[in-house]
Amino acid sequence: MAKVSFTSGRIVGASCPADKSQAFVWDTRTPGLALRVTRKGARSFVFQSRLKDGPALRMTIGAPEVWTIPAAQTEARRLQALIDQGRDPRIERAEAAEHDARKRAAAQAERAARDVLALDAWSAYIEERREKWSARHYADHAGMTAKGGEERKRAKEKLTKPGPLRPLLNRPLAELDAEAVGEWVARETKKRPARAALGFRLLRAFVRWCSESPEYRGIVRADACAERRTREKLHKPAKKDDVLQREMLRAWFAEVHKLNPVPAAYLQCLLLTGARREEMLGLRWQDVDFRWQALRIGDKVEGERSIPLTPFVARLLRDLKARAETAPEAPRRLRKVDPEAAERMRREWKPSPWVFASARAVSRRFAEPRYAHGLALAAAGLPHVSLHGLRRSFGTLSEWCEVPAGIVAQIMGHKPSAIAEKHYRVRPLDLLRMWHEKIEAFMLAEAGIEAPTQSAAPVLALVTT
Repeated sequence: MAKVSFTSGRIVGASCPADKSQAFVWDTRTPGLALRVTRKGARSFVFQSRLKDGPALRMTIGAPEVWTIPAAQTEARRLQALIDQGRDPRIERAEAAEHDARKRAAAQAERAARDVLALDAWSAYIEERREKWSARHYADHAGMTAKGGEERKRAKEKLTKPGPLRPLLNRPLAELDAEAVGEWVARETKKRPARAALGFRLLRAFVRWCSESPEYRGIVRADACAERRTREKLHKPAKKDDVLQREMLRAWFAEVHKLNPVPAAYLQCLLLTGARREEMLGLRWQDVDFRWQALRIGDKVEGERSIPLTPFVARLLRDLKARAETAPEAPRRLRKVDPEAAERMRREWKPSPWVFASARAVSRRFAEPRYAHGLALAAAGLPHVSLHGLRRSFGTLSEWCEVPAGIVAQIMGHKPSAIAEKHYRVRPLDLLRMWHEKIEAFMLAEAGIEAPTQSAAPVLALVTT
């Protein structure tokens, strides 16, 4: 083993004897540092020492083309210092390599996370929250990011437009900042201000969810929807006061009675129960109890609530039930051309489970009552009253009967707003019925309609608010 003072010339001139596979040239100034030369001429700096009384250990530092002589000498001294401390430099190197690998993996994961599209995070968000939302609320979220370009299954087929939030969310989540949201609000407010305000509220809840999610917490800009000047651009909805006053009831009922049986019954039930639009549309025959005079309604607050089946509403629903249980005749042409098919159609027919059914709808459920209501309002010469305005009308007209506010709130499905209502009011359904029938009788009297009589219902179980 040759020992020399390392210089550039000696490093370049070192060679391996022909009868050996490798040779070592040791540095006289740095103990443990050597130049290894193979038979094929490959060169590398190596370090060799002994840890305590164990066998000799040898580690490669690197090639002379990469490591200068001073750098190799410094590395050799560092490795020897570790050995002097009783630490194995091979373990240190392996741990350092593992640490670097973890850092690289973390950096790569961070880069991949920052490339996550906001649309993908939005999809994860609405799927996680779907069970806690109503069908309408979920549809609002899905519609906000609809892809568009799909044909509607209606008579007038038009290409649907992309959802308002889709252009904004079609970018990496990390780029969803206050500036981008502000530009989106300014642009969308000019088109559809109410829709833009709804989209902003949904977006703000989404950003809050991302900031609390372990997967997206370090990516999302938590202040994306926090700028005051952005919020000030949004449309502020005016207080809605569309309502049927008592003097309008006669004209309203007169024109509603001229509609087809299903929309006519639906609109009257909506007014006389104070239910929400979808609560009444979703009513099934299994939810109507004529014996115990009760309606079981899907409630968006409590999930379900029971309200009285008042006499006039019961009469409307009995008429619908009689129609629903009558099998329709097969088309005349079918009866003439193929009597067997017509008879088979009659045998296979089943009544719809929906109270407000529609033979034309794919779901077999009446879906859009606004058009019929608009016709009735126009014919009666009344101002616009929305379907929710009929619910508002129930609450307003009930004050003429001096009904306790808690009774009205429970019938309408409003969330209790006081400690006493939440924990100290347990009202039986018969108590609700007593007041509900007074409200119905008042509306019918104002409309000039004779209220039907109904025998007292059996006492029902208590209904807690």
